Amino acid sequence: MKHLLRVLFYSFIALIILCAMLVFFGVGDKPDLQVGWSPTRDDLVRAKKILHEGAKTKPDEIGIIELSEADLNLAGNYLLNRYSKSAADLDIKNNELRFVVTITLPENRLGKYLNVSFRLGNIEGSDLPVITKFKVGKLLLPAKLAAFVIDTIIQRTSLNEYFILATRPIKAVKIDAEKLCITYFPNKDTMIQAKNFLTHTGDNSTLNIYQQKLVEIVAKHDPAWRLSLAELLRPLFELAYQRSTLETAIDENRIAIAAINDYVNKQETKKLLSMPESMPATGQQYSAFLYKRIDLAQHFIGSAALTASVNKQASQIAGEEKELSDAHSGSGFSFIDLAADKAGTRFGEMATSSPESARKMQKAMSGIKDYSDFMPDPRDLPEHMNEAEFKQRFESIDSPVYQEILQQIDARIAAMPIYNAE
Repeated sequence: MKHLLRVLFYSFIALIILCAMLVFFGVGDKPDLQVGWSPTRDDLVRAKKILHEGAKTKPDEIGIIELSEADLNLAGNYLLNRYSKSAADLDIKNNELRFVVTITLPENRLGKYLNVSFRLGNIEGSDLPVITKFKVGKLLLPAKLAAFVIDTIIQRTSLNEYFILATRPIKAVKIDAEKLCITYFPNKDTMIQAKNFLTHTGDNSTLNIYQQKLVEIVAKHDPAWRLSLAELLRPLFELAYQRSTLETAIDENRIAIAAINDYVNKQETKKLLSMPESMPATGQQYSAFLYKRIDLAQHFIGSAALTASVNKQASQIAGEEKELSDAHSGSGFSFIDLAADKAGTRFGEMATSSPESARKMQKAMSGIKDYSDFMPDPRDLPEHMNEAEFKQRFESIDSPVYQEILQQIDARIAAMPIYNAE
């Protein structure tokens, strides 16, 4: 027994040393890939379609997904950039799937980026691919050792739950010369859990706390007055400030924003992020307003939620493409709505960009007087332009006159004290 304990102790020490080596060699100030993914609207639509491809298969039926190299790069970059500025390059070559990944790390003394590259390939007698090569920074590890370390880290952290959830339905993965073919057999519970994981930020118990706070706010609202978006943001960010530490401020802000967006946008949230109905019953429902307009509140908090859960680039593109779509067949292009999108993007960015910024935004939002503290008045900007009128006045989104109005909007947002808290 004594010898067994000694072996276990030495193994544990060796694992700690190995993990330290991975961190030391893998973290640095130079990225292997240029971070800052800038997807088009079509990229976002395709990425979400790929990630929800499994929804087409009914529970307890076998499904098959075929993904090209382009599909894998879209899905990989979409997922990585939900949490930090990152980059992934996935390449299928010689029946192997090759990954190069750069992840931007929180501020630390070791370096700004984690650089990892590895390969997956099929081996005889196994339905699932295995690691055939693994490199972290400049350190090249034997494939079997790398697999052991990764498996050990996953099993002993909170990643284990998500790893099990992601891999449980997968029965086989085949890598050929041009595509990845996944055979899976999902059950109903796994599909529901996976959907919630992909679309929600934070655990349900924390989300429920903020949702219940919203219920209390709405219940006390005087129906003779419009419900200001500030009436929702101020108390929820005050709650986030009370609940947070520097380490947890970003997560609390994400959940607070998501809860408000659930309430304000309701059906729009479900369509955009494929989210299940999650808000508890609030009794009387009131629309939220900014400058006496419901659409401005929807645009602002929707963009803030998209920025907090995905990234800034995705939010900006989604907002602009929405207005171009409205010009073609809708209410018309609106710089007013676009201003709310851009302000919401800035708000979501500052609320989640760093622990320090998240904490400052909590404190600042706890003391706001009204919505003019976080949203500049955009009502003098052009709107209701159909496609022909937009082209006549602005030609395209690349024209100098169009860019000049965007600069005016950005200047108004930048002039607000709350966005200069950094």
